[in-house]
Amino acid sequence: MPDSAPPDTVNLQGNHACALGAIAAGCRFYAGYPITPSSEIAERMSVELPRIDGVFIQMEDEIASIGAILGASMGGIKAMTATSGPGFSLKQENLGYAAGAEIPCVIVNVMRGGPSTGLPTRPAQADVMQARWGTHGDHLIVVITPDSVPEIYTQTIRAFNLSEQLRVPVVMLYDEALGHLIESVRLGGRDIEIADRKWAAQPDSDFRPYAAGADLIPDMVRPGDGFRTHTTGLTHAEDGFPTQDPEVVEQYMRRILDKLELHRDLIESYEAIEIDDADHLVVAFGITARAARRALKQARAQGIRVGMFRPITLWPFPVAAFESAVAGKRGVLVAEMNAGQLITEIERYRSGGCRIEGLNRIDGETITPRQILNSIQELVDREHS
Repeated sequence: MPDSAPPDTVNLQGNHACALGAIAAGCRFYAGYPITPSSEIAERMSVELPRIDGVFIQMEDEIASIGAILGASMGGIKAMTATSGPGFSLKQENLGYAAGAEIPCVIVNVMRGGPSTGLPTRPAQADVMQARWGTHGDHLIVVITPDSVPEIYTQTIRAFNLSEQLRVPVVMLYDEALGHLIESVRLGGRDIEIADRKWAAQPDSDFRPYAAGADLIPDMVRPGDGFRTHTTGLTHAEDGFPTQDPEVVEQYMRRILDKLELHRDLIESYEAIEIDDADHLVVAFGITARAARRALKQARAQGIRVGMFRPITLWPFPVAAFESAVAGKRGVLVAEMNAGQLITEIERYRSGGCRIEGLNRIDGETITPRQILNSIQELVDREHS
């Protein structure tokens, strides 16, 4: 969608907002395989892409789907696929390939209950650690967790921007409840910023496809521009060819890992609500953060000074911002729809003797404001007992 297009507010389902956000970001290739509760993304892309000379392909399985978008991206096209838990598991090997070969792409995981086939039509937030560590080896990854339909739209655009700017795979991670929620979304407008990858300049005999400057991001080769390049999942030198030289391997690994650290200011996004005077803190993301907001209002009305920290960029976790938010707090409640995954990260960055407690729900239902309020009250009561 051009930047000059007038804004248009429409009612959209979350999954449809994801598809339209991808289109607005410049996505012109989608490959996927139907899986509940993400299938509406594919359905909408199958309608929208042909209208703008894009390509939609229903692949034979999840593995082929991510393989196809990696090929399209290396061909110079912004590309996306979408899935849910079981399909996300199948995509992990190629997700590692994207991380190692630094191929921009966006993977959407609309979470559902698991493990295995689990609860296909019910929400969960149990893919937190799979999104970070699902593929093998030390690798870079960006994971974004919106909490509303409008944010699904804007954060999908941002996912493409980060992927293109940093040459990384970016995962959009949200749950079935958000995927099927309908809210008003403002589409288009002049405030949309679209980023593109850094293309290599004129070819020369000394060109090295994985050589990077101070920003640690190598230029990408546009097919047909006359460059000689080599792409592999093997650990490679700056010329793109495999190597086992320890010094070169170390340089390669440090660069791809340091790349995200160097650009944390660009990547990290979070929301902090009523933090300054709070004695206690609720940490939540996605649909659970919406319940937490209501619980915060109710707690404040009862005289309980509580704030909320919501990571929008889940990985890399916004450490400095959280450490600032938790400083001086007496207790932290981590609310999540799993058996306790994000809480392990929160415990790493606790402040002093701050009490950390979890509120977990794993029955296929969302956490309610009442449950969060009750847990806040229990946390406060235990401190005075």
